[in-house]
Amino acid sequence: MKIAISGKGGVGKTTLSAFLVRWFASQGKQVLAIDADPDANLAHGLGAIGASELIPISEMKDLVAERTESVPGSFGGFFKMNPKVDDLPEKLAVKIGEGIRLMVMGGVKKGGMGCVCAESVLLKNLLQHLILRRDEVVVMDMEAGIEHLGRATSRSVDCLIVVVEPGRRSIDTALKIKDLARDIALERVFLAGNKIRNRSDQDFLRDALSGFRFLGFIPYDDHIIEADLHGAFPEDMETQTIACFNEIAQSVMDLSTKSH
Repeated sequence: MKIAISGKGGVGKTTLSAFLVRWFASQGKQVLAIDADPDANLAHGLGAIGASELIPISEMKDLVAERTESVPGSFGGFFKMNPKVDDLPEKLAVKIGEGIRLMVMGGVKKGGMGCVCAESVLLKNLLQHLILRRDEVVVMDMEAGIEHLGRATSRSVDCLIVVVEPGRRSIDTALKIKDLARDIALERVFLAGNKIRNRSDQDFLRDALSGFRFLGFIPYDDHIIEADLHGAFPEDMETQTIACFNEIAQSVMDLSTKSH
């Protein structure tokens, strides 16, 4: 079961990712949580102890150099395009709870432009291995660009969930993500509405994104905002909020069952 979650920054995709990780673990599943957003926050969202001390894989210069046969910290030149990655989950994934392990991928930032560099090659090969070869539940907190995904992996992703909030920028991002997903033949794209204050917010999103299927709508909850400020999992969510998250999680489980 492979689940990718994306959306504009600040819409709550990390909160949904963290809830799904915990929910599947509570169902007795072994879960590998992947933070594939350059602005890594999933460790905090899961309430992991020592979250700030985790080093993203993209910043492990010696590891990148060893696996890609490149020069640490260099840009350009020759390097290996198919580095060995199958042993990295066991070596680098950190156990943060019963049935839950976490890997922080990190990002590659080169003046605001994408690059074909040793770091990006290692990350992409690693993610392909996690999606295609691993047999546990994999929940990926992605950036809006879903840059680590490719055609080779898209067919094995059970669903891409785009988190949206009532607002034009969030809607525009969702439409762009859908186009990016179509480019790599990823058809199973769904939405989760977040920070919903009333029925009007739901109707606004449904009207603006009528070509999508919504898995659920999460109400605006001050407990989530407060937990995010403290870098923690929102343990004290309202009953209605928990019910909505559970509905989305069950829908994801059902989608995965059907896709297999």
